[in-house]
Amino acid sequence: MSSKKAESAPSGAAPALRRDPYEVLSVSRDSTDQEIKTAYRKLALKYHPDKNANNPEASELFKEVAYSYSILSDPEKRRQYDSAGFEALDAESMDMEIDLSNLGTVNTVFAALFSKLGVPIKTTISANVLEEALNGTVTIRPLPIGTSVSGKVEKQCAHFFGVTISEQQAESGIVVRVSSSAQSKFKVVCTKKKPSLFFFLLLQEDSEKTGKVTSAGMYFLHFQVYRMDSTVNALAIAKDPDAAFFKRLEGLQPCEVSELKAGTHIFAVYGDNFFKTATYTIEALCAKSYEDTTERLKEIETQILRKRNDLRQFETEYRKALARFQEVTNKYTQEKQAVDELLKQRDTIHSSFTVNRSVSNISNGSSSRVVGDDMRCESPGHGEEGGSDGKDKASKKKWFNLNLKSDKKS
Repeated sequence: MSSKKAESAPSGAAPALRRDPYEVLSVSRDSTDQEIKTAYRKLALKYHPDKNANNPEASELFKEVAYSYSILSDPEKRRQYDSAGFEALDAESMDMEIDLSNLGTVNTVFAALFSKLGVPIKTTISANVLEEALNGTVTIRPLPIGTSVSGKVEKQCAHFFGVTISEQQAESGIVVRVSSSAQSKFKVVCTKKKPSLFFFLLLQEDSEKTGKVTSAGMYFLHFQVYRMDSTVNALAIAKDPDAAFFKRLEGLQPCEVSELKAGTHIFAVYGDNFFKTATYTIEALCAKSYEDTTERLKEIETQILRKRNDLRQFETEYRKALARFQEVTNKYTQEKQAVDELLKQRDTIHSSFTVNRSVSNISNGSSSRVVGDDMRCESPGHGEEGGSDGKDKASKKKWFNLNLKSDKKS
């Protein structure tokens, strides 16, 4: 069995949730691929959410089993983990993306299940869609500024739109937003067209759930804007739930492009659902009509960046305070136990002062001697006085008898 322990957080932090994958699957470090697969299937069936609908702990165990198997079933990941633990995997996972079109049915089902359970899965655009875009063989629909278009796109497919902007509109700023009231998963893509009619990927945004809809947007407003990568926070939660709050703003990443030049720009909505079509509405806006909103966005993101720096400093302070709190709490528990024990011993000593000890002697048959001794002690002269009276009576009786005899003789 593996001797590697579960990963621990820094001093003062709560221990991380991730356990040694070998320990989770109950296999040794030299187990074969088939042994690992057999152990995984057994545990996956045991903790599958469908079989444990009323047991939330089973869902967490299922995710832990799946995560452990994803490491040990991949030779490269297993090698990285064996050599450097979770840190090597974390460095790789940030850039890992999955092409769902190449997963196959079974793996797609597992990916969809993990995503539903909250496991962060980053996907990439299908190679077929990229190839069509590069070859310039895609159909481009016009999307005039100030209008919106609704549609449905098949999974792992894309709808392309051409947005033509004037010099004035480019100077004011452009916003392209996509939303889905059906909470579909999708990607918004901005491509750049080469003179040779080839397209290449310029920007990509994944949809995020905000309230009762999913949405994504691109903001070309002539100042630095930011996107929120929820994967960073999800990984923080999996590693250390107590630290997740402090990492919540770490997913705020700067967008690579902050402005567009006049001309026609190609945007696409890519269906990122696992099985069904994605329902969406795309709209293109000129920021000139939203000057106040633009300024508020700039201001609020500046505040968020400051708050992120504040949280980084506060996390250190919080960790120290938490460690001190845990130390004081432990001492409180120990002192309480010590006081309770001392009072208990005191009560025991008090209970020793009782007549129950004499009663217990009576039950052992030794009380008659004790009681007699006590009586003698209480009235030391009483016995002696009773004895002298007895002698006097005996002598009188003897003297009386003698007198009777002498009378008979005479």
